[in-house]
Amino acid sequence: MDEKSIDQTSVELAGWPKPLARLREALEKNEFSLYCQPVAALRQGAGGERFPMAEVLVRMREEERALLPPGEFLPVFEHYGMMPQLDRWVLRHTVRQLASGSRIPRFTINVSGQTVRDAGFPAFAAAELRAAGVAMNAVMFEIDESDVLERPEHSASFAAAVKAYGGGVLIDSFCRRAVSFAPFKALRPDFVKVDGGVIRKLLTSEAAQTKLKAVVRVADALGIGVVAECVEEQDVLERLKALDVGFAQGFGIHKPAPIEKVAGKD
Repeated sequence: MDEKSIDQTSVELAGWPKPLARLREALEKNEFSLYCQPVAALRQGAGGERFPMAEVLVRMREEERALLPPGEFLPVFEHYGMMPQLDRWVLRHTVRQLASGSRIPRFTINVSGQTVRDAGFPAFAAAELRAAGVAMNAVMFEIDESDVLERPEHSASFAAAVKAYGGGVLIDSFCRRAVSFAPFKALRPDFVKVDGGVIRKLLTSEAAQTKLKAVVRVADALGIGVVAECVEEQDVLERLKALDVGFAQGFGIHKPAPIEKVAGKD
């Protein structure tokens, strides 16, 4: 889809006559809400917490339509090259949640390809964490596998800068394409999140099981944690445990909910 098509589709979905002005207004007036989805530890000795981390999700508030899902506004941010500004907003407010007290010790934040190319973002993240008195490793950034493969130099530079100040890196949607472990060497991630397309087929596909076994074997050898995403069924969860996968995330474990409800201190 070309940029013109993306713009027309996004504006039609969002219903904004002046989308760029609307995005700027939303950022200035903090018209977003953070949700999160916990990640469960499946192995014993994974830190002791049932939910050692959670993925941060963002929703946009619209008066007439309540909370908009990401699919309705993220394409507009991407079209106008404003994802770094949105990712900064998400980081800043995630850090505030951590600083105010959190039952979840670590959050993962998705960063767009635009943000991966933003050389100033890692320094911004470090400054926000330091100013709030939050541990540097309390925030981990999820880089999509497609960005890792399509922008290897930018992804490696971003990961190196984040890890230099003590932050964490996760490769998201791993195995969406053919299995390649080159990103492990290039990024030295703390975790990889195996794509839901593989996880959903675990009970019916020998190929899916073989892929996952290979990921677990290599990741364990390198000290990288493995997260299975899109876990919806108990039988899939039991298979993951049998395959010695360390972590799992999905509607079958915990549905996304407002971050303060999931992580906030009582």
